[in-house]
Amino acid sequence: MLALLGVLCLGLGNAESAPAAESQRPNVLFIAVDDLNAWVTHLGRNPQARTPNVDRLAKMGTTFQRAYCAVPACNPARAALMTGQRPWTTGCYLNSDPWKQHTTEGFGLSNQFKKSGYHVVGAGKIYHSQTYFESEWSEYMDPKLYSLDGPEVKKDDGFHNPMNHDLKDEDLGDWHVVNWCVEQLCKEQDKPLFLACGLYKPHLPFAVPRKYYEMFPREQIQLPPHRENDLDDLPAAGVRMAKPTGDHARFLKSGRWKDAIQSYLATCAYTDMNIGRLLDGLAKSPRADNTIIVLWGDHGWSFGEKSHWRKFALWEEPTRAPLIWVAPGVTQAGTECKQPIDFMTIYPTLCELVGIDIPSHVEGKSAVNLLRDPTSAWTDPAITTHGYRNHAVRMEQHRYIRYADGSEELYDHTHDPYEWTNLASRPESSKVIQRLKQHLPTRDAAPATSK
Repeated sequence: MLALLGVLCLGLGNAESAPAAESQRPNVLFIAVDDLNAWVTHLGRNPQARTPNVDRLAKMGTTFQRAYCAVPACNPARAALMTGQRPWTTGCYLNSDPWKQHTTEGFGLSNQFKKSGYHVVGAGKIYHSQTYFESEWSEYMDPKLYSLDGPEVKKDDGFHNPMNHDLKDEDLGDWHVVNWCVEQLCKEQDKPLFLACGLYKPHLPFAVPRKYYEMFPREQIQLPPHRENDLDDLPAAGVRMAKPTGDHARFLKSGRWKDAIQSYLATCAYTDMNIGRLLDGLAKSPRADNTIIVLWGDHGWSFGEKSHWRKFALWEEPTRAPLIWVAPGVTQAGTECKQPIDFMTIYPTLCELVGIDIPSHVEGKSAVNLLRDPTSAWTDPAITTHGYRNHAVRMEQHRYIRYADGSEELYDHTHDPYEWTNLASRPESSKVIQRLKQHLPTRDAAPATSK
């Protein structure tokens, strides 16, 4: 695989001929993975996961054990991370909110690097539906060059329905996105490179070549830890968010709960293969020793915990995702940070690492101190928003949720890592709730399409 990817670099430049200016400023490889939850091997949330290349990246730098999305939905999560503005500032809360109408052209992370002298290129899904402001990029791969899901793949293949066909690795769009990105890594430039690689899988449909399913025999699949009565102590707003009569009821009726998990694990394994190809391409490129890498999943995913499926909720499973940093001269190989952190830190952290200005509109805080020393002090919680005035605050021990109607949930992760017991109504929880409530926004932008 390494030799094959090296062919992509032939004729595209070499380390000796690269301009001196390129070696003086770090490049950035920015890897976004759609719908990748905490089911990667090194995080240990699901013992069945097999992601050797994600784990390989984690061993190269610092992995965050408790990293959380700003919003548990593709469109607003990416808009928040890429613009540096929270949904309660922009009003971009849901997938149905057109992100371009809620943000300002020129606020994007890519544009800040472009203005600072970087050659800024992107491919795949960085913003929702592969849309973007053209002015914020030097170049973007044409999505017409590939098919996202491959031939004859239907929306529910590998999720509700079994697949009746097979695929090859190169049938899926991510294969071609990685090839294009490796080519960019190998091209000569007189500027440092900011390369955004947006991988679409494991987004639905969970349909990948059959060899990845064979890695996870159906008879060995384990259901995630769950309780049938887990919604009994939730307020009505929480039950509505769980939607137990939707996907969960259908899976109980069809008997395909384990099949869906098998399909997701297989799709994650396919994505892990492509991440490996990308890392191999970087290793063969002239930028191998001078590139900052950050990998993130845009949000988590539920598979029946709290009778809930997909994202679109404020509990641990739909909000937690991988976050890995490799920053030469800053991070130490194989380190872990256990401080809760959210993805609003990515924009300012990248700016500080390369020495460019952090724009005044950016609401997150740089986490460079945690990259230097993962045990250093960090007092900011991870905050996730889903819909208008629904927020979760995650600290090291607790998760606090407040819904728009004022109802609450509180979980103690020291004793209850799967959030089975809502402590919000207990008198002894009042001091904890008051402390966590202080981190909630004081003003929520009016929603456009919230229901």
